[in-house]
Amino acid sequence: MKGIMKLKKPIMVNGAEVKELTYDTDEITAALFCEAEARSRAAAGIKNIAIVPTVEFDFGFHPYLGFAAVIAKNPQIDFSDMERVSGADLLEFMGIGRDFILRSEGSPQKPSAAPSEITAEPITPVSQPLEHGV
Repeated sequence: MKGIMKLKKPIMVNGAEVKELTYDTDEITAALFCEAEARSRAAAGIKNIAIVPTVEFDFGFHPYLGFAAVIAKNPQIDFSDMERVSGADLLEFMGIGRDFILRSEGSPQKPSAAPSEITAEPITPVSQPLEHGV
């Protein structure tokens, strides 16, 4: 998933105000993934590496994955810059990271509001109405 995030609260990066950030989750490398995990654990003060939550439910990890998607497209930006993101913008990055974790191969990256064209057939036969007087 790629796009442009328009920040509600601009951040400062290298002395310049940044109002929008490009991102692409397909550009997240193994190194960026691991750095996102390490930084999220450090930010939470987690020192015990033996306890590893399932990534789908590691809500503190999700914004860092969203940050990694920005860093992948913008190498002049780093995690310390992205940690300035706050409020609703933080939740947007959390959503980007969560969608990256939860998407499965070949599935759309965002849920669609459109109904599916595939309709399941009933697994039990439809019973015929009873005739009166029989």
